[in-house]
Amino acid sequence: MAAARKSKKSARAASAAYHSHPSADFRVGLTELRELAGRVFKLSDADETEVEIGAVSDALTRFANNTIHQHVAEQNLALSVRVVFDGCTARAVTNKTDEASLRRVVEAASSLARVQRKDPNLLPMPRQQKYQKVRRFYPMTAAATAADRARAVARVCSNATTTKQTAAGIFSTGLSESVLANSRGLFAHYEQTRAEFSITILEKDSSGWAKASSANLTDIDPEALAESASEKSIASRAPLEIPAGHYTVILEPPAVLDLVGFLFYDFAATAVRDQRSVFTGRMGKKLFGENISIWDDVYHPLQLGAPYDGEGMPREKVHLVDHGVPRNLVYSRASARKMKAKPTGHGFSLPNEYGEAPMNLVFAGGTATVDEMVRSTERGVLVTRLWYIREVDPYQKILTGMTRDGTFLIENGRIAGGIRNFRFNQSMIALLSNVEKLGVPVRAAGEESFEMVVPAMKVRDFHFSEVTKF
Repeated sequence: MAAARKSKKSARAASAAYHSHPSADFRVGLTELRELAGRVFKLSDADETEVEIGAVSDALTRFANNTIHQHVAEQNLALSVRVVFDGCTARAVTNKTDEASLRRVVEAASSLARVQRKDPNLLPMPRQQKYQKVRRFYPMTAAATAADRARAVARVCSNATTTKQTAAGIFSTGLSESVLANSRGLFAHYEQTRAEFSITILEKDSSGWAKASSANLTDIDPEALAESASEKSIASRAPLEIPAGHYTVILEPPAVLDLVGFLFYDFAATAVRDQRSVFTGRMGKKLFGENISIWDDVYHPLQLGAPYDGEGMPREKVHLVDHGVPRNLVYSRASARKMKAKPTGHGFSLPNEYGEAPMNLVFAGGTATVDEMVRSTERGVLVTRLWYIREVDPYQKILTGMTRDGTFLIENGRIAGGIRNFRFNQSMIALLSNVEKLGVPVRAAGEESFEMVVPAMKVRDFHFSEVTKF
């Protein structure tokens, strides 16, 4: 009894410390998270009970006009409870962990569940699963301080001042812990660290940009990223205006990422079954070029994310596209049952209307460098990044958006100079059918999609529909 009281006291102390601790190196810990889940189970009289706990500690340094102007930090713990009564399920969430708050969140979930309609497709919660281990927690990243980030940013801003440019961006570090447990014996735990640096270098009539993210802070080189953005800004001064039309385009990895990222939900079995996917009626048929192969692979060394899905099922590596042919989809337990397939561990937390999706896309690549792609191009356009992308036609996967922060004319195998930005209207089916060269896949970070592992691409017949005024 004394040991139980001590454990409960330590969990409460850890929870309180988590919300007040000023730095990003605080971890709740597996023992405390397990004990917290156990307290919830004792309060529930449901047929089945599921607990999700997510603890996040993030800190960010923001800079503009070559000056650091903000340090912010946030620590948050969210606890979510799902209960099942006779095939009816509901979920409630709280960010408090005292006994009264835990009792209230269980009661809220129970009250909601009792007024729901019975779900004939609801499956029993899964029992304990086996998970492949992944290492994505780096103490150095977790322990990074505002001073650490400030020193790196100060060097970047000093260099920008020397080159008479203006730097703006962010440098963030943090960690997250999560637990998924249920009353049928399932218990899954995951933790990771994360660092991200993004910079825009501005001049009177030009700009450059670079960004990177990783679980390991030592993978992030702010000065190298800043130098790349600076060089792009210098190279794109006094931009020319060339007419809209169809061009051979070299897309750097961030630009590739923000385009192909729009495909991720199309690989969901639920989307195909509901006829909301570009792959509806096209599975097993040649759709893209021979050089396009895509996997979902949470275990890839450049990826982040838990080795289990929102229901606690182990994530599988799935070969989605094989040499241009869409072969496989990802399945939650429910969609697998409906479509007579095997669950792949890609479901979202229940209840949800989306079903599942691959969150760790990896594209096969080649060996060509961006410089080699440029040298092989008689006339074309080099694109650093894209923004403000929207879907025009979901069934042909036509996207529209604009280039930004480094768009260049290529003539006779050389960069001829910067050009004004374009708006584009481009089908992803056509784009991935017209890839002439592929670079080495890298972990890319953009603004319109979550991080993926993608290569640079040289693409023929890319449609720029309009010249912008900047």
